[in-house]
Amino acid sequence: MKAMLLAFVAIVVIAIGANQTLEHMGFSSAEQTSSSSVRLGE
Repeated sequence: MKAMLLAFVAIVVIAIGANQTLEHMGFSSAEQTSSSSVRLGE
């Protein structure tokens, strides 16, 4: 049981870390599929 809970915590930490890393590197779908003629966030 202890190992399973530790695995769930590890999954959450990895998912949040990967999301933050990709956001800071500019790999979001909005940044990858938009061009200068597209208005995002308005």
